[in-house]
Amino acid sequence: MFMGEYQHSIDEKGRIIIPAKFREMLGTSFVATRGLDSCLFVYPMEEWGIMEQKLKTLSLMKSDARAFSRFFFSGATECVWDKQGRVNLPGNLRQYAKLDKDCVILGVSNRVEIWNKELWEQYFEQSEESFNEIAEKLVDFNFDL
Repeated sequence: MFMGEYQHSIDEKGRIIIPAKFREMLGTSFVATRGLDSCLFVYPMEEWGIMEQKLKTLSLMKSDARAFSRFFFSGATECVWDKQGRVNLPGNLRQYAKLDKDCVILGVSNRVEIWNKELWEQYFEQSEESFNEIAEKLVDFNFDL
């Protein structure tokens, strides 16, 4: 399971160091794609396969399903580590997530998220204010802390 929050920088060539414990769990190759809330989602190949299978079950007759699949898969790219343990993120993904210098790398259960530091701080501040409300709504999904 991925967990934790780490501060890193992306260099001018689009390379970023991922924490060692995440690198180990991601394996030698992994998939990065557009995520929700203007961040990137990074999946180990096994988890990517699970996501792919789930998305294949969506009906192509529904425009929302087609739109989400296009959004998710068109941004996906297989990534590998360089000798220094960095990953080179493609320009289209860096542009989508507004990754230019300071980044936050999050472990979120089955995936890693890469955020622009300012966007993460704004998102966290807004979410922190409503955390209790969100937790209460999760009870409707048979979830209890």
